[in-house]
Amino acid sequence: MARSVSNRQSAVSGRHSAVKKAAEKTPLSLDRLIHERLRLGIVSSLAVNERLTFNELKRLLQTTDGNLSVHARKLEEAAYITCDKTFEDRMPRTEYRLTAAGRRAFDKYLAHMEAIIAAAKP
Repeated sequence: MARSVSNRQSAVSGRHSAVKKAAEKTPLSLDRLIHERLRLGIVSSLAVNERLTFNELKRLLQTTDGNLSVHARKLEEAAYITCDKTFEDRMPRTEYRLTAAGRRAFDKYLAHMEAIIAAAKP
């Protein structure tokens, strides 16, 4: 019994060191700005859509106006997304697009996550 526990601990320890090595090999560390769930959802959605309106994002991500506004603003301040405000039939329309910097950051984030996942496979 003790041997089996020791073998499991050794396997887990080996896996953890493999994950650590993969993380070290990947450029820098996880982008904490993108890593947050809602911001990752925004960037992911914009990565596969040229542009999305505020209401489309809100519906897609099933979030509130305030929550979406706060997280979108953080991404906008980092220059990962752009926000265009216009009027359509006297109604305000807000559209978001992923910037080139946002695309690079997202691609880098995905590469990092893939390296961690690949290293964690038995």
